[in-house]
Amino acid sequence: MTKKIPSLVVAVAVLLSALPAFASELVVYSARAEQLIKPLFDAYTAKTGVKIQYVTDKEPVLLERLKAEGERTPADMLITVDAGNLWLAGEAGVIQPVVSETLERNIPAHLRDPQNRWFGLSLRARTIVYNTDKVKPADLGTYADLADPKWKGRLLLRTSKKVYNQSLVAALIAERGEAEAEKIVAGWVANTPVEPFSNDAQAMEAVAAGVGDVTMVNTYYFGKLMEEKPASPLAIFWPDQDGSGVHVNVSGAGITTHAKHKEEAVKLIEWLSSAEAQSLFASLNMEYPANPEVPADERVAAWGGFKASTLSVAKYGEYQAAAIKLMDRVGYK
Repeated sequence: MTKKIPSLVVAVAVLLSALPAFASELVVYSARAEQLIKPLFDAYTAKTGVKIQYVTDKEPVLLERLKAEGERTPADMLITVDAGNLWLAGEAGVIQPVVSETLERNIPAHLRDPQNRWFGLSLRARTIVYNTDKVKPADLGTYADLADPKWKGRLLLRTSKKVYNQSLVAALIAERGEAEAEKIVAGWVANTPVEPFSNDAQAMEAVAAGVGDVTMVNTYYFGKLMEEKPASPLAIFWPDQDGSGVHVNVSGAGITTHAKHKEEAVKLIEWLSSAEAQSLFASLNMEYPANPEVPADERVAAWGGFKASTLSVAKYGEYQAAAIKLMDRVGYK
C-alpha cells in the first residue's frame, strides 16, 4: 500500500521547486536598479572570474522574500537604498555582522551599522533646491527655516510615504528631539500650497513652473533633471552649514544571514568599497562615494562642496517609527 505523503511535505517541495535554480556563484538581491549594478558586477567578474546572479525588486519585497526563504535563500548579499531600509534588514535578522578591516577602513563609522551588519556604499544628500528667479541664496539657511511663515505657499514637499523623507524627519528627531522636530514638520506642512508630490522630480518641475519656490530633494534627482532640462531655473542650496550640516543618506549592502558563499560575498562588498569600484558605484547614479578617499564624479563635484552631517545613519532606522507617527500627527501626507 502506498503511503500518503503529508500535505506539509508536498507544500515545502513545491516551494523549493519554485525557487530560482542558481548555479554555484554569488547571488545578489538588489533594490538598486539593474543599470546601476550590472556594470559593477561585470567589472568584478572580469577582474576575478566570479560570476554574479542578481534579482532586482522593491525594498520591501526583497526584505519579505529573504524572511520567507530563510535558510533556503539563494541570496548571498542584499543591496538596498536608504539607511532606514538597511536598518530594517538588520533588525529582521536577514543580514549578518561582518568582520572586515577593509570595510572599517574604507567606510566611515557613521555610514555603517554599529554592529557591522551593513555598510554604506554611496552617499546622497537630501538638500534644498530653489527657483533662481524667485529666491536668493541669502533667503535660505536651514531645514528648520523652511517652517518659517515667510515660506507660506512657497514650499513644495514630496510625500511622507517615501523612506527618504522619513529618514530626514528621523534625523531631525535624533538631533533636536521629538517636540522640536514636530514643530518644524508641522511648519513645512503649513507652508505647502498643494498636496505632496509622489517623487522628487515632480516637485522640482513644479518649482521650476512657479507652483512653489523651494523644495527638498535627493541630489541625484537634481542632477538627472538638469541634464534633461539644463535651462530649468533651479539651483542647489546646502543648508545647516553653520550647524549639523546637510542631511546625507546611503545606499549600501550586507551579507545575508544564510549566505552560501559568505567568504566570496565579503570579498565583493570589500571591493565595492574600494577606490577602484567606488567611483563607478557612485557616478552611475550621480551620487557621492561613501569612501571619503574617492573624489566625486566631476558632474557631482560641480554642485560645490558642503559640510555634511556626521550623525550615524543608523539613527534613521532607530527613529523611523517615531518619524512616521510624527508625520501622521501633523497631517504630512
